Amino acid sequence: MIRNSYTKSYSRIIFLIGFILISVTRVLAQDKLYITVSQDGSGDFNSIQKAIEACKAFPDSRITIFVKNGIYKEKVVVPSYNTQLSIVGESADKTILTYDDYFDKINRGRNSTFYTYTLLVEANDFILENITVENSAGLVGQAVALHVEGNRCIFRNCRILGNQDTLYAAGELSHQYFDGCTIEGTTDFIFGEATVLFEKCTIHCKSDSYITAGSTSQGKALGFVFLNCKITASESAKKVYLGRPWRIFAKVAFLNCEMGSFITPEGWHNWSKSESEKTTFFAEYNNSGSGAANFNRVPWSHQLSESEATKYTKENIFAILGWEVSKEEKWYNFEH
Repeated sequence: MIRNSYTKSYSRIIFLIGFILISVTRVLAQDKLYITVSQDGSGDFNSIQKAIEACKAFPDSRITIFVKNGIYKEKVVVPSYNTQLSIVGESADKTILTYDDYFDKINRGRNSTFYTYTLLVEANDFILENITVENSAGLVGQAVALHVEGNRCIFRNCRILGNQDTLYAAGELSHQYFDGCTIEGTTDFIFGEATVLFEKCTIHCKSDSYITAGSTSQGKALGFVFLNCKITASESAKKVYLGRPWRIFAKVAFLNCEMGSFITPEGWHNWSKSESEKTTFFAEYNNSGSGAANFNRVPWSHQLSESEATKYTKENIFAILGWEVSKEEKWYNFEH
């Protein structure tokens, strides 16, 4: 009897220890700050979406998902509760997130465009680095690669690839920063209502069309700002406009950018909305290259003076965005 009681007690202890270890392991797994994604089985997950779903909601510290090289064909959502999340690829040209949805394929009515994303970011304080985000649907109409709703989102050394409507910079109160990225497309391939700084980016035009389609809301200080960017084009592109207004208060500015002869002399288009000529703010300053000649620009666009251009320095732009820049050009707001 004594022996049986001892055996039962011992078994209960072993069970309790095992239960505690499993519980602790689960807690630690839920609270991991560094997660690896790999297709070869060497990481924590083989899917970017599965890794996101394993992250703690509203974490106290930044969580980083490191994605090893590979082609990940999946439609990815970063929900609003996955704040302070960084997704970092092993290399921009070999870590590829791709999907092939497009307007007619989605077939959800007049607003189908907004469901075609490859990557949707709803969370604030999101960072994406060293990754290609691609919509591979081809020349089939509206097909978004990256759709950003979150505020204070940063994209560094990424390739955003597609055709029509490649990048949807959304959110009336959203502020975004693209640093050293490549963004390519055909028609209106950078569009939306967010306030966005594109710095030292390559903007590649794949056909005759429009680079931007801003929908800045009335009263906002800034819309899309391109600073020290290089505007390039395919050989077949001969007549590219810097932008047209999706909504009539659109604001877009190109400063210190290099642009070729494929930029049409008029520079900007009113999208057959004559009233927009009084309400848009399409501006340029100190651009270079044969496409920067401004003497034939539409009269309702703006050539900034030197004093007006100071509003568009990096420090001033980030002050407007609510970010501070230190002397080392790191953001106090983000752990990185």
